[in-house]
Amino acid sequence: MSGTLPRRRRIYLMRHGSVDYFLADGTPVAPDTVPLNETGRQQADAAGELFKAAGVRFDRVVVSGLPRTVETASRVLAAAGQAQLPLVQEPRLQEIRGGRLSDIPKEQLRGAFLGAFQGTVDESSRFLGGESIGEMQDRALPAFQELLRDEGWQQLLLVLHGGVNRALLSYALAGQRCFLGRMEQAPACINVMDISSEDMVVRGINLAPTQWLHERERYTTMEKLLAQYLRMEGSTPRS
Repeated sequence: MSGTLPRRRRIYLMRHGSVDYFLADGTPVAPDTVPLNETGRQQADAAGELFKAAGVRFDRVVVSGLPRTVETASRVLAAAGQAQLPLVQEPRLQEIRGGRLSDIPKEQLRGAFLGAFQGTVDESSRFLGGESIGEMQDRALPAFQELLRDEGWQQLLLVLHGGVNRALLSYALAGQRCFLGRMEQAPACINVMDISSEDMVVRGINLAPTQWLHERERYTTMEKLLAQYLRMEGSTPRS
């Protein structure tokens, strides 16, 4: 670098706040329409208040376009005092798409829910019998790379999803396409990355504004969803 430090720009990568994928009577809610629940709204507000307290100012905000990311970003910006910023929607960054739960045999439910988020995952692994990890990467990584090449922002807020976030963080950490499934992404968590024309630096992963130490958590989001689904189905998968 000949004594010159690299010029790095900042990305704050968030997951959307908490949602309810099942109604009280057990009816599943379409993932493309599900809104934040009350906890999710509080989490988004807390993230925005944190950004405000830290003096963080965004010059661009990108969401996947699904309602839970739009609502999260809107609440973050309102709490941060930056509600005037428009939201740019990038559908290629939508969450990995699952199949129909009713089509998955009971003995395969555990693998369908958890298999895509364990260890270094093969790209052929499918999420809930739907889209594969590789298919999700095929659309999400080019969209992310386009954002990295765009010189029109200095401080970017990305509000996306747990699976897509793992793909982007894995790419940043490894410097190449891969998928590290064990990086948990709590609702409304914040990840921090700096980028330059030469490199990427990951400064923080899964920072949860309402519980920094994850002191109330022992299970992953997908483990809790599996348990909730099984309770509502009144059955247990066979090992």
